[in-house]
Amino acid sequence: MNRDYIWNFNDEFISYLKSTRANLNAMPELGMQEYKTSAYIKNELDKMGYAYKSHIETSVSGMIKGSDPSKTIAFRADMDALNSNNQIKHLCGHDGHMTILFGLLNYIKTNKIIPKDNIVFIFQPAEEAPGGAQPMIENNLMTDYNIDEIYGLHIYPELKKGEIGCKKGPFLARICEIDVEILGKAAHGAAPHKGKDAILIASQFLNMVQGIISREVSPINPAVLTFGSIHGGSRRNIICDKVNLEATLRVFSDEVYDFIKARVISIAKGLELAHNCTITVNTNDDYPAVNNDEALYEQFKSLITSDESLKYIDLDYLMISEDFSYYQKEVQGLFFMLGSQNEELGHIHGLHTHEFDFEPEVLLDGIDIFLKILKSKNII
Repeated sequence: MNRDYIWNFNDEFISYLKSTRANLNAMPELGMQEYKTSAYIKNELDKMGYAYKSHIETSVSGMIKGSDPSKTIAFRADMDALNSNNQIKHLCGHDGHMTILFGLLNYIKTNKIIPKDNIVFIFQPAEEAPGGAQPMIENNLMTDYNIDEIYGLHIYPELKKGEIGCKKGPFLARICEIDVEILGKAAHGAAPHKGKDAILIASQFLNMVQGIISREVSPINPAVLTFGSIHGGSRRNIICDKVNLEATLRVFSDEVYDFIKARVISIAKGLELAHNCTITVNTNDDYPAVNNDEALYEQFKSLITSDESLKYIDLDYLMISEDFSYYQKEVQGLFFMLGSQNEELGHIHGLHTHEFDFEPEVLLDGIDIFLKILKSKNII
């Protein structure tokens, strides 16, 4: 081990983490389909003597009751894998997140730690999609345990091993999926005046909506509107009658979010009138922005900076998203990034790539931080 941990992370414990991650990595499952993973989690919890329940199918959660509880602190790990090139694999570190939570539970049990306050563990399905946090909350997760604070992390290869990244307030983006369909009128390419060119209309639409952020949104409000897919036309000599466009909108301010959506729709309506065509805009509101509680952030930053073996990184806004944000709408919450990059071991590849990997000590770093959070609050 490169770091000197204050905890008893012995060889047996490290072997447990390695085997747990290997087992979870070998059973990747998509969101809301984590049946094998859920069964494995329950079996491991049975071995450790922890009671649990399911608030939605495949979810697993439970509580370690405190000796003299005055509050309840929760830790969350996501469970689902990704489908990439028709291969279902753990390419986003969720196998590691589950292993870290298992490590926390195992360490508490093995070392016979009796916490003062209640500790809740949450194994949550479907972070990637369609999102498991919100339905778990709707099925009384937070109220069943009377959760006061919640913590989550993400293994993050953009940071080096030993670097811990976080940000006060808005951190990860709120996102919206936007689908646009433009219906024109087909005609022979030699007689364009007899048709309504959906490709021409689409080009005007794209030019106009790209001006929303650059000319109508204050530059102090980070925002991204990306049209990543456009499909239209069938032959070179036929005026196109239909174009479909797909976009993602990512912002941190709810006010800016609503403004950009409204402007996209108003531009579409204006072009409908200008070209006497039909333009349909469908929006799908996805996860809210991850917004770190300021008090928890200051406590967390102080905790990390006090450890000379870790390096705290004050991150900027990140345009990725996380459904951990739903928990933060209910109670105080903090989400942070756990560095995993190690050039010597070749662990330099990004999330969602087939080469993504991390060393076992990254798991120890995560467990170490969770334990330190509990210790700093006099829970253990």
